[in-house]
Amino acid sequence: VPTASASRPATLALHWDDPPRWQSRLPSTPMRAKEYRVPRTGSDAEDGECSVITFGPGQGGSIDENIQRWVGQLQPTSSAVERAKRTVNGMSVTRVEVSGTYTPMAMPAMPSSGGPKQGWRLVGDIVEAPSGLWFFKMTGPDATMKAAAKELDGLIDSLRPS
Repeated sequence: VPTASASRPATLALHWDDPPRWQSRLPSTPMRAKEYRVPRTGSDAEDGECSVITFGPGQGGSIDENIQRWVGQLQPTSSAVERAKRTVNGMSVTRVEVSGTYTPMAMPAMPSSGGPKQGWRLVGDIVEAPSGLWFFKMTGPDATMKAAAKELDGLIDSLRPS
């Protein structure tokens, strides 16, 4: 459970099982409830990452606004945006997947994470939990993200509200 901060609840209102291969790390910003390093696959030059964010009930924008923001980070996209919906333990989950040249969102007072990265993929799940929307956003080199998508599915399948 992350340390409490002004922008994050003291305890998580949603629980899940971490993928065994992923490495949990200290979140790079207080707005992230959890952050993982997703080990690279094959000949990919970089690891991926998965961040988990929640803002609480009624906060953080709509599902469509967030998907639009995420997809906008991969322009121009080299493939169509894949979108799917399912239910996990009574919670609606919207999945989006897109690949292309990734440009991370600029965060105030955060160091730049480099320029645009070609051949990257974003796989994200937005969970409609009793405590509000939860955003599970995984980004990294294409092959690494394709390989890790099943691990993200396992994490999402294990979701349970407190």
